[in-house]
Amino acid sequence: MDELKELVGKLERAYNDRLLSVILYGSGASNENNHVSDLNVLCVLKQITPRELSEGEPILRWWREHGYPSPLLMSEEEAHNSADSFPIEFRDMKDRRKLLFGVDVIADLHIDTRYYRAQIEHELRSKLLRLRQQGARVLSDPEALLKLCVDSVTTFCVLGRHALLVAGVHAKVERRAVVRQLGETLKLDMTPFGKLLDIRENKSGGDLGDPGELFAQYLETVRVMVEFVDQLEDKT
Repeated sequence: MDELKELVGKLERAYNDRLLSVILYGSGASNENNHVSDLNVLCVLKQITPRELSEGEPILRWWREHGYPSPLLMSEEEAHNSADSFPIEFRDMKDRRKLLFGVDVIADLHIDTRYYRAQIEHELRSKLLRLRQQGARVLSDPEALLKLCVDSVTTFCVLGRHALLVAGVHAKVERRAVVRQLGETLKLDMTPFGKLLDIRENKSGGDLGDPGELFAQYLETVRVMVEFVDQLEDKT
């Protein structure tokens, strides 16, 4: 992708020998049908001080103006020592990544999974609460309510995949495959997820029904996912 190459070039010119690694990770690094929001980039520098932030600000602004999420900036020390604090994020990087520049700082990273289940539950609960809170503000606006659900569905797919992993299931990486596995494992109707992915990928083509009812079904599906993870045992 031309804009990824341009991003790497801008980072190289800005940071020179202070730039250690640029990695595309997550679904954007796989063969899934990519969306703008799927281009997640990790940028690793020798160190991050106000100087690095100042020099990178116009690059990050340019990238965001193209509709992409801001790159994740980490120092070399943080990249090597943060995996135990962010097991979800680093496991995603381990599973799906493309090296765009420099050394692959993720390849030999050890991920401590002692707090893995707890982080998954925390992320699911906090995002469910946020979804309810934001939904309550736009219940009378079907278009805004539907957009809220569509914007959040890929995040819950990611967390659902990690819920399967922590349960010992050999989870797929493609979103719809994950949704199918969740339905089979949790004995759960995942229709709300399928409908929202259809909208996100412009594959709906039919009557989606009342957005308010879809929102209610979506909330219940996520609630059951939270309950499933809550009942799992932490690894020691």
